[in-house]
Amino acid sequence: MIGSQLIVDNLPPIKPTEKCSKAVFWMSEFKISHLPVVNGNVFEGIVSEESLLDFNYENESILESKVQLTRVFVYEYQHIFEAMKQMSDNNLTILPVLDRDDNYIGSTTLSHLMTLTTNTISIKEPGAVIVLSINSVDYSLAQIAQIVESNNARILSSFITSSPDTTEMEVTIKINKKELGAILQTFNRYDYTVIESYHKGEDYNEMKNRFDYLMTRLDL
Repeated sequence: MIGSQLIVDNLPPIKPTEKCSKAVFWMSEFKISHLPVVNGNVFEGIVSEESLLDFNYENESILESKVQLTRVFVYEYQHIFEAMKQMSDNNLTILPVLDRDDNYIGSTTLSHLMTLTTNTISIKEPGAVIVLSINSVDYSLAQIAQIVESNNARILSSFITSSPDTTEMEVTIKINKKELGAILQTFNRYDYTVIESYHKGEDYNEMKNRFDYLMTRLDL
């Protein structure tokens, strides 16, 4: 999925000549904390609710206020993972999308992106989730897949979370099988550390909460 497919239709950009109070009102209406500032089809940057409230520019236009704009965006051909990275790195609730000529063509929102990502990584598919702790130098998705497949199952999706403070990483895999006993025993036999495991029928809410938490720490 690429940038042009991430755009939401109901999120209008705000003009630099519009009042700051209007920008704050729109943010409240759309339940976001940022808005794209666009002049014609020229993307000027992203204005944040925090910056407008901090400087109390209620009666001035965005242009007059000289409030700082953040120039972060993705191009229409860039992958959804790049959009996720930009949002995470810059703590954004919206992300503008530009075409190849740098023209503004729309924006996506954090909530929309989360919904798309949930569908993309098969979280709604029946099956189970296993979270492994692995030293980064020992990581091999091929070996993990071999262990899963040797137990007549397959990996539907996987993602990694890591921290710069440690060499350990967490590998979360979604598999198409609910019975985990044999798979977990095989992981233990190969000296993998299993942090968590659960299946949808057993505790779907816990799995969904785990996914939402991990998405906030996503390191792409």
